[in-house]
Amino acid sequence: MEVEHSGTVFSFDSEGVDIVYEGREFRMRAEVIARAADKDYLDVTDHEVARMVDKDIEPESPPKRIGDHL
Repeated sequence: MEVEHSGTVFSFDSEGVDIVYEGREFRMRAEVIARAADKDYLDVTDHEVARMVDKDIEPESPPKRIGDHL
């Protein structure tokens, strides 16, 4: 599932998230996201992941659990 917040693109899958941020492409693994959020990967929201990338990102849509994206 792909989501865009403030021009940053997040492509979620069961193993992590591919992110395109300010022209840079990188991947955040599910384990890293879960550890940073201190909860199960599937319970983390897209907004939480967006703020891990840039604390000033302003999501345009309501938060949605990664588990709901998959």
